[in-house]
Amino acid sequence: MGAIALAYGLASIIRTPAAQQIGDLKKHWIAYFSQFVALLSGVLMLYGSNLGRWLLVVWLAFHVVLSILHTPFELILHSLLFLVLLFFLFRPPASAYFRGT
Repeated sequence: MGAIALAYGLASIIRTPAAQQIGDLKKHWIAYFSQFVALLSGVLMLYGSNLGRWLLVVWLAFHVVLSILHTPFELILHSLLFLVLLFFLFRPPASAYFRGT
């Protein structure tokens, strides 16, 4: 998901004039950073890195906190996604995968 969002965001910047590109990067840097973190955590998890798992947990927890500022539906949706993520990432088979055993 992070790769798709990052590619889409950067592709939209490339289609704009150079002066506007700098402004867009300055305004939306946190969104691009967030997408990069999602991409990085996914790649690290594919390699079995426990750091990738925790990076994803922190990234999604940050989204839950940000959802407080939005609609109740977004808060509920991000919270449910966070709980499902925790369930699957911390089950015994997943923990064994991230331990490398």
